[in-house]
Amino acid sequence: MQPLDKASIRADALEKRSAIPGAQRSARSCEIAARLAAMRQFNTALTVLLYASFKSEVDTSGLIRKSLEAGKKVLLPRVAKDGLEVFEIKGPEDMEKGAWGIPEPKRSSRAADVNEADVIIVPGVAFDSAGGRVGYGKGYYDRLLSGLKHPVPLIALSFEAQMYNNKLPVSGHDILMDFIITELRTIEAKKHGR
Repeated sequence: MQPLDKASIRADALEKRSAIPGAQRSARSCEIAARLAAMRQFNTALTVLLYASFKSEVDTSGLIRKSLEAGKKVLLPRVAKDGLEVFEIKGPEDMEKGAWGIPEPKRSSRAADVNEADVIIVPGVAFDSAGGRVGYGKGYYDRLLSGLKHPVPLIALSFEAQMYNNKLPVSGHDILMDFIITELRTIEAKKHGR
């Protein structure tokens, strides 16, 4: 039986994710990055909103580097007082350690807007195949994504260990993902419906 409340799910998924040995996590992150790179939505995007990974998250450092090398405009979030601000980076020199030790764009980077993104890559703690997402509990991404003025593909990166067979509890303000990419599969969430 899987836990049903968000706090239990969060604790369970973080424990499972952290239990993946470092070398396996790196190899699986590479598989996930390759799957993302093969997606038309990501391939054709001129501006991508990524996130800088930390701790046991799917490693996005290679994705950020390759996106910049491919000439894409790369946007990253920075934690502000009560949400996320978005900035454009040109390279690693535009990054610094921010809130909770998460790498963030420097404030001197160009301020951007979530609506500039052609595709948005979203972190999270737990996911289901219908696009449900449990984040870290602050609601930062839900607030950021609620500011979108037009539909943009929302793609979550997740290890299989973070996927739940049962639908996760979501509320009205929770933003659903369009796709979830794991090391084993690319899930088109709309096909699984809520």
